[in-house]
Amino acid sequence: MDGDDRAARRLHRVAVLVRRGLLPMELGIVHRLFGQARSGTGEPLYDVVTCTPVPGEVVTDTDFSINVAHGPDVLDSADTVVVPAAQEDYGPQTRGGLDPLVRRALDRIPPHCRVASICTGSFVLAAAGLLGGRRATTHWKSCDDFRELYPEVDLDPDVLYTDDDGVLTSAGVASGIDLCLHMIRSDHGASVANEVARSTVVPPHREGGQAQYIQGPVTGPTESSTAAARTYAIAHLGRPLSLRELADTASMSVRSFNRRFRQECGVTPGQWLAQQRLQRAMQLLEETDLTVDRVAADAGFGTGASLRQHFQCALGVPPRAYRNTFRGPQPRASGPADGGRP
Repeated sequence: MDGDDRAARRLHRVAVLVRRGLLPMELGIVHRLFGQARSGTGEPLYDVVTCTPVPGEVVTDTDFSINVAHGPDVLDSADTVVVPAAQEDYGPQTRGGLDPLVRRALDRIPPHCRVASICTGSFVLAAAGLLGGRRATTHWKSCDDFRELYPEVDLDPDVLYTDDDGVLTSAGVASGIDLCLHMIRSDHGASVANEVARSTVVPPHREGGQAQYIQGPVTGPTESSTAAARTYAIAHLGRPLSLRELADTASMSVRSFNRRFRQECGVTPGQWLAQQRLQRAMQLLEETDLTVDRVAADAGFGTGASLRQHFQCALGVPPRAYRNTFRGPQPRASGPADGGRP
């Protein structure tokens, strides 16, 4: 084994399990985003490999096929497995109807491996018993079928992706981008994920959920947008922002603003604001030496205690652990890095 092979084995392996009727764009998303992730010294952070239950030609839902050299044995050494959608997912679904070859391939996944699906690939995870009792999502057009087939899954139709303790699902095709960026962000921090997003010319964190894409009443030409209020909020994250203040910025009543905001973003103003503040705090923890109390103030959480609570709920770690993970322990110059707490 040469040096390159040894280096490749040390990388986090992302295995993409493709099936007949593959949507090629979803395969491309995984390769492009994980393949763009680089360390601070420019080294690749992931080894992305495509596999299929039976190596060889895989028919896609387009007028071309792809040739996949790797079989299911690749899954034995995977750290993350991604299951994209396939054309067959859009046909009639029956409980227990998982292709035996696909089921045997999934059985090879190591116990502590992270598993994710894109779009209706969630049907495969559910049929394999990987989503029982977990929060998950799928394409909004397939939600009724999914609920009927898998009532044991906590389906959330209004989000772009879910992450339930290492088992992840995403909504439509493009939300696979959001899902992959989330995994990269979880592995290597916001700075690496943001750089991947910049290189791919996509937003590092998309607002709202898939509810905003479900067909609804067409916006009238005289209806106001909440875009100005969102711009205003981003510029003033460091201080309290009331719903009344944001509604005034958009020249709307509070009731109209709430309704319009949900139509445009898929979440409430409060949920959106919490997301933006968390993203700001993550960025400040990675890129500055500010104490946790100062980060909390600048991001709009008010106190270090409030920031710690939000971090624990959203990420499962305190701010100092997040900073140490993605920057390494920092020297203490003017006081403890965690805002004065031991």
